[in-house]
Amino acid sequence: MRSILIRNARLVPIGDGDRVPDAPVDVAVEGGVVTGVGPGTDRPAGAEVVDAAGRWLMPGLWDQHVHLAQWTLASQRLDLGGARSPEDATRAVAEWIATYPGLPVIGWGHRSAGWDREVTVSELDAVSGETPVVLISGDAHHAWLNTTALMHLAMPVRDSVVRETEWFAAYPRLATLVGNDGTSPEAYRRTLDAAAAQGVVGMGDFEFGGGREEWAERWAHGCDRLRIRWATYADTLDDVIAAGLRTGDPLPGCDDRATMGPLKIISDGSLNTRTAWCCEPYGDAHRLEYPAGQPNLDGTELRGLLARAHAGGLEVATHAIGDAAVAEALAAYDETGARGSVEHVQMARREDLRTLARLGLRASVQPAHLLDDRDLTERIWGERAERCFAFRWMVEDGVRIALGSDAPVSPLDPWLAMAAAVHRSADDRDPWHGEQALTVREALAASVDEQPTVGVGSRGDLVLLDRDPLLRDLDAGDTDVLGAALRSMGSALTVVAGVPVHRSAELG
Repeated sequence: MRSILIRNARLVPIGDGDRVPDAPVDVAVEGGVVTGVGPGTDRPAGAEVVDAAGRWLMPGLWDQHVHLAQWTLASQRLDLGGARSPEDATRAVAEWIATYPGLPVIGWGHRSAGWDREVTVSELDAVSGETPVVLISGDAHHAWLNTTALMHLAMPVRDSVVRETEWFAAYPRLATLVGNDGTSPEAYRRTLDAAAAQGVVGMGDFEFGGGREEWAERWAHGCDRLRIRWATYADTLDDVIAAGLRTGDPLPGCDDRATMGPLKIISDGSLNTRTAWCCEPYGDAHRLEYPAGQPNLDGTELRGLLARAHAGGLEVATHAIGDAAVAEALAAYDETGARGSVEHVQMARREDLRTLARLGLRASVQPAHLLDDRDLTERIWGERAERCFAFRWMVEDGVRIALGSDAPVSPLDPWLAMAAAVHRSADDRDPWHGEQALTVREALAASVDEQPTVGVGSRGDLVLLDRDPLLRDLDAGDTDVLGAALRSMGSALTVVAGVPVHRSAELG
């Protein structure tokens, strides 16, 4: 850990009642901790000195929910985000194969819930021949494979998509098709550097099928850039417990910037696949095998995992999108005493949000999802849309909110997440249920890993910004303008444990 002295920086107040000096101050970091704040702060021995020239300084940003290998791979995949029909997707596959003959096709981003019919394996076979094709949906909860890919990944041949638990189990085997070049240490470093340029100092890695040993290898090959919390899934839980790893412990082979995170549980499905578990049927329930979605685990299995993790000193991050899944997850936490978070909380009843607050759990939410899910939600959840992404209710009820992206489902971009939470629209339409929006200050506070305004004793994880991130020079009621300003933000300097990991050209 190195020392740094940042001179002439304006502090950003994170809490509503926080008071900061009107004039710029100097901030010293030693041993990974802020040791001095104020005018004329002494320079630590051997410290680098950076002149902030009146820029704004705040705690570094976190993305609390990332599938880091998938996000790293995303730039090498066929982008199907613009596909509006099965025909659009198959046409793109045919063009890709013509351009890159002999190479497997891994696509990402289509959202078939908005298409007018179900897809078939046979129509994908017709344009791909013997070339393996795997098209991963934009919510990552199902994949459309051709027959060659199904056989290669040792899955039963069928004429429909692969969904939920079966897909999650198969995903790690993609490396047998495409190799690991896309997730080499060099590729990871590019991803981490891009995140640092946005002011990100840490992230929760929820990658499927990964192992803690892989992070030790990456760490040794230069991926020790940002803070990482690595999550285990049920299939590696016994190994983690046997190794004596508890949430917050450094991962073996890494320093204390890479730590053990939670057990991740996927308790229900997604909106796009109509598998999120709801209290009431979907609006198009007549098309569905399970009219209200379904849980991925029964109550006994869910409570068993929570209890085992809690006994082993691990927090738990439970994916729950539908309101029935949220209620069941909260009941399981309450009964087992487990700690941690509920991930997504996309639709919830008000009384369940109050339970979430009472239990002291975090709501780990991804606001950019509402930009993609707005129209589909209105169509298939109807009046329940007013209970979706209910951030204002969470604030009023005292829920601890943590923002993230779920990259690659949404881009790894904390400013986009904040803009979505504040404006709740991606186009020229009015905010979608704007009564549930966060203020800019609330969105910032939910993006810094619960860190306070920079002060003595703070983590030495900082971001220096060219503009006041609270946007106090703008009309607080014009969320369109506020959202645009947030989306344009970036970092002039990003510091992790006292070490600069990004510096803009303007800063020198």
